[in-house]
Amino acid sequence: MVPYHGCGTILTHGPKLPASCSSTRPSAPGFPSPGIPQAIMLEKSLLRCSSKSSSPSGPLSIHITSQIISTSEETRPVERSFHFSRRRSQKGYLVGNPGTGESIDFESRVPFLHGMGIISDQLYETIMEHCHGEVYTNPKTALCAQASDRFDRLYDEIYRPHILFKKCVYASSGTNDGSIERKILKEEAGVLKHPPPRLPMDCHNYGTYLSYFWANNNITRDALGIKKGSKDEWVRCHEGDLPYSFDIKSTIKYHRNMTLKGYPALVYSGDHDSAVPFLGTQSWVRSLNFPIVDEWRAWHLDGQSAGFTITYTNNLTFATVKGGGHTAPEFQPERCLAMFRRWVCREPL
Repeated sequence: MVPYHGCGTILTHGPKLPASCSSTRPSAPGFPSPGIPQAIMLEKSLLRCSSKSSSPSGPLSIHITSQIISTSEETRPVERSFHFSRRRSQKGYLVGNPGTGESIDFESRVPFLHGMGIISDQLYETIMEHCHGEVYTNPKTALCAQASDRFDRLYDEIYRPHILFKKCVYASSGTNDGSIERKILKEEAGVLKHPPPRLPMDCHNYGTYLSYFWANNNITRDALGIKKGSKDEWVRCHEGDLPYSFDIKSTIKYHRNMTLKGYPALVYSGDHDSAVPFLGTQSWVRSLNFPIVDEWRAWHLDGQSAGFTITYTNNLTFATVKGGGHTAPEFQPERCLAMFRRWVCREPL
């Protein structure tokens, strides 16, 4: 198993790219109008055009999968379990708010939360002076332990994937607000073996609560071609209950290997994510020591800055998405679509 990572996409010779790359707001011919989501089968796409591995339980992160596709040598047991057609030609990959397994993923939370006004100058200075990178491990001094405890209490006050959003408290499954919708969902939850904790309807992630009922509905399972009795109940997130071991401690070398081979890479970060802050991502991207070809600047949409970006040699681009959270397209879909479209069409952000 690899460390926690963010969303990613692999581009191959699967579905064709849009015919025109000039517009940042492309039309979507052939896609359904807003309403019930529909699945579109693409017979010959390797990973259905975009492959997302955003769960901590995912056995392979997108950058490691990218390297597996890019090489014909089967050198590791984990690689031998995948059989990709050699006719496929990888065009690049992108990752959003990606964890690497390195300590910088978590240590960057301290300067990020300080810069956002969530921890005080005094606490920040204490951590910097006495913890020396131990704030998320085992503090070796009493001062560091006390500072870490204060840090954790303050950190618990916010919604970590996006610091500006409401932090939702899970409601008891026995609570009943009397609404028809709640009654129906309560009945649905009774059918599930592992019903999710209930969320208030005004929570940003209320949709993830509803996804359990949609995904486990027999109509949905039939539409997806799941044979009855072949698969157990769908669970969105597994918390340490899968039989995986961490045999890859860092994914940075995979990014280096892919970019040195010439594969274009876009690493982007929602700038309001505190789970994997952009400061840490920016730091490990810099650690690759690639020369800069386009200095740090704003990138724009509708005449306004939509984030900031920097480009390195070996076709490596790092960008922030203004107002984005841990899953930036979820919070800023229009900006992320513009960013993706420009990058995939080989245009400057």
